[in-house]
Amino acid sequence: MEHEHQHDHDHIRDHFFAGRGMRGPRGRWAGGRGGWGGGRRMPRGAIRTAILVALREEPAHGYEVMRRLEEMSGGLWRPSPGSVYPHLQMLEDEGLVQSSEVDGSRTYTLTDAGRAEAEKAALPWEDDGEADDAVRTLRLGMGQLMSAAKQLAGAGEKTQIERGIAVIQKARKELYQILAED
Repeated sequence: MEHEHQHDHDHIRDHFFAGRGMRGPRGRWAGGRGGWGGGRRMPRGAIRTAILVALREEPAHGYEVMRRLEEMSGGLWRPSPGSVYPHLQMLEDEGLVQSSEVDGSRTYTLTDAGRAEAEKAALPWEDDGEADDAVRTLRLGMGQLMSAAKQLAGAGEKTQIERGIAVIQKARKELYQILAED
C-alpha cells in the first residue's frame, strides 16, 4: 500500500501503535469476515447487552464504557464511539439506563429494569458458540499481548520499545512457521 504524493496528513502506519493497529474498520481483528477462525462477527445486538453488563458495577460515561468492554474482553473487542453512544441513547429511550451530567460529562446509570436485564445477560465474547477452548485461549493471549504492547508503547524507553517490536516480529514469524508445518 505504499504510495507517493504530496499532502499534509500523516499515515497511520508511520507509528507502531497509531490508528487501529491490527484491527479492521469496525474494531474487529482483521482477517476475513471478523477473523479468528470461522469468520464470526459479534452477534447482532451484542453491543446492547455488553453495554448493560459494563454498567452493572457502577455508572460510567461513554468512553469509560468502551474502556471497560475492551478490558472485559481481554483486549479483543472495543466498540467505537459511533456505536456506543447511539446505543446508550437507545437504552435510555427504552428506560434501561438514565443519564445525568457529572463533572461536565454525561454519565449513564442502570435503572432497575436495566439492572434486571444486565443480571441475566451473557457477554457476547463468552457466549459466541465457539466449541474450541484452544481458540478462545489463543484470542485471550493475543489480547493480553496487545495490552502489554500498548503499555510498553506508552511508558517504555526507545530501546525498550525497539526490543518489544523485535519480540512481536519474532512471535509473528514463529506463528507463520507453525502454519507452514505439515
